[in-house]
Amino acid sequence: MKRILIIILLNLLCLTVSGQSKDLVKTDGIITALHKTNVGKVTFMNGNIPLDQYKESDFLKSFPLTYKSDLNIRVFMDNSITNYLHRLSPDLSAEQLLEKGNMQFTFYVDGQFIYKENLNPGCWIGNANELKNTVTTFRIPLTSSKGENLWALHLWERFQMNGGEKALKEGKHQLKIEIRPYLKINEKAEAIVGNLIAAGQTELVVKTPKATAKEVAIQPTQPNSGWEISDFKFDKKKIEALNGEIATYNLKEITSIVVIHKGQLLLEEYFNGADRNTLHDPRSAGKSFVSTLMGIAIKDGYIKDENQTLDRFYNLKSFENYDVKKDQINLKDLLTMSSAFNGSDANSESPGNEENMYPTDNWVKFALDLPMDQSKTNGGKWDYFTAGTILLGDILDKKVPGGLEKYADEKLFKPLNITKYQWQYTPQNVANTAGSLQMRSLDYAKYAQLYKNNGAWNGNQIISKEWVQKTFTHQIQIPERENEFYSYLFWNKSVEYKGKHYETYYCAGNGGNEFIIFKNLPIVIIITSKAYNKPYGHPQAEKIVKEFILPAILK
Repeated sequence: MKRILIIILLNLLCLTVSGQSKDLVKTDGIITALHKTNVGKVTFMNGNIPLDQYKESDFLKSFPLTYKSDLNIRVFMDNSITNYLHRLSPDLSAEQLLEKGNMQFTFYVDGQFIYKENLNPGCWIGNANELKNTVTTFRIPLTSSKGENLWALHLWERFQMNGGEKALKEGKHQLKIEIRPYLKINEKAEAIVGNLIAAGQTELVVKTPKATAKEVAIQPTQPNSGWEISDFKFDKKKIEALNGEIATYNLKEITSIVVIHKGQLLLEEYFNGADRNTLHDPRSAGKSFVSTLMGIAIKDGYIKDENQTLDRFYNLKSFENYDVKKDQINLKDLLTMSSAFNGSDANSESPGNEENMYPTDNWVKFALDLPMDQSKTNGGKWDYFTAGTILLGDILDKKVPGGLEKYADEKLFKPLNITKYQWQYTPQNVANTAGSLQMRSLDYAKYAQLYKNNGAWNGNQIISKEWVQKTFTHQIQIPERENEFYSYLFWNKSVEYKGKHYETYYCAGNGGNEFIIFKNLPIVIIITSKAYNKPYGHPQAEKIVKEFILPAILK
């Protein structure tokens, strides 16, 4: 009987052992005494304290959370991310696991669940896959005063946008973070979530900043603006409230707001160290300028029309992946982001993604070498494609007298009296039409007002009325956005206010930069911002328009 019991116990032990998955990859192991005593913990620290200098006395019990602070976490695990994922699906290789899974972060404030996020499989630092195989402890910033541009900062910002900011009001709060592995085998399946890897909490002391009377006050318009000054009586309290929101960082990283009303300067406000002479970087809002210059070149006869095909400008057989359908891509396809190139900035895996273009030594060749996307060859499919704007700029540079940069200065900037600006350049030293054309806010306002004026400025028809009309037309529907369209490198949507819809055409760039032209209201709005790669960039620009500027004007 005793022997039978021993055999049963041994069999149970074997079953238990065989039911566990052995580690798939070799890790760094438990590497310090501090690590050993804190396995399974998320610890909080002020700034980036190197692991070899980190002590338990550095663990934060309380932290004053401000807009510009350095709240970091260091996580101590007993294994690597790859091995945790391996336990969820033992049959997959390390490469497959890292393509389909990562960590899940869950945030609690004062014991209440606030936000959960499955990190994109590509999120990590350095050599992502190698680190996920080996590291058993890591540090990430949640907030940073140094402008670190890491996925962790965006994770914290999404937590803030999805309830964190509302929960972390003035006073003391307990923040708790839990980390688990997750694996999503395919798009249709629910994610498999593993056991808790690490957890920890700290007290956050939140003190809401107070705006000074000077910060709230409407900024007086200084002389020599180049604009007639409007005497329109708007609701000043709405703009004072807007200034207060910016001063207290409820609206973040805004650098300027300019409002033109009936062709006159109504508001000129600067923030966060900017002033009238600041050259702003509006990122892709600068793409719209190549559309403008294309329209001028057509008016001047250097380009026949936007229906001309690429084979009129390039010997496409001399580039890689030649396809007869590539010959038939026309300028309009590039202007409306609907060409059939296998390029999508929205898809990081796309061969033509802009991040693949920038490291190359010839951006035009990069674009023309791309294969065709067979799902787009029937035409009419919108897909944001920065490399296409590079082709438009290159074509103009070759066709207009003196090249693109000189032509832009003579035909667009000088007539608008825009004298201070800065192009970026391609590797071939051609003005970069992908974006980042830096100007003063008042000069962006001139550019937007030019369209409001149907292409005329001081009696001079700079852009043809026909080109403005085509630009202010719904050229193509933007997928998965209801009632939003794209035209000739301009975006289109309607802004709802008090039950009415006001149509806008606008230039938009990373960070919440927008030049907004109301089609049926006498209003042009310029918003510049440095909220680059932040999830709140464009939502807060929309908030500025809907909750402050329109209520101030449409009283």
